[in-house]
Amino acid sequence: MPPTAAEYAARDEIPVAEVRTDNGRATRPHIVGPDTPEAPFPIALAGPVQKGFGRGGKDLGCPTANLPDDSITPISSVAKTGVYYGYAQVVPPQESEADFRSEDLKVLPMVMSLGWNPFYKNKILTAEIHIMHDFQTDFYGHEMKAIVLGYIRPELDYVSREALIEDIEIDKRVALNCLQRPGYQKYEKDGHFKLADSELKASM
Repeated sequence: MPPTAAEYAARDEIPVAEVRTDNGRATRPHIVGPDTPEAPFPIALAGPVQKGFGRGGKDLGCPTANLPDDSITPISSVAKTGVYYGYAQVVPPQESEADFRSEDLKVLPMVMSLGWNPFYKNKILTAEIHIMHDFQTDFYGHEMKAIVLGYIRPELDYVSREALIEDIEIDKRVALNCLQRPGYQKYEKDGHFKLADSELKASM
């Protein structure tokens, strides 16, 4: 078993990342993992969204939400660094719900990077979640709930920002393909999320 992300962090060590080549990208699978989640998944996460490095939306066209360090322990303590997929939901306080459209508050597909982001040479372990949805309102400080259901690939380094962006777009397509399987779809209605009464009844 490779060291978990938390074990690397405890040793104050950053794992060496392989550099992605065009050949590696060409052979990537369109779907990964078993037909139903296997241990250690599913992994539930929750915490207030923090401001990150501000690079996801500006540099990569892929805005991400960072969870606090203590919120990522459930995954960093059992999983290696890499890119993962699952579902996530923004849960604003009741007084702020009117700032959002109804579709913004649904449980939505997500991809998550756990690690040090080798291309940008981060110095601290982070979990950055990209919800596959076009939000019109920022949600810094609001709670985010997530369920991580599977692993896509290891953290990698890149020769260019364009190469990183291309891999991120493949990650998103792979995640969507994986979540179409019935064994994963059911987690969209999981009790970890804040569901409407009609959704709760449908999930029973």
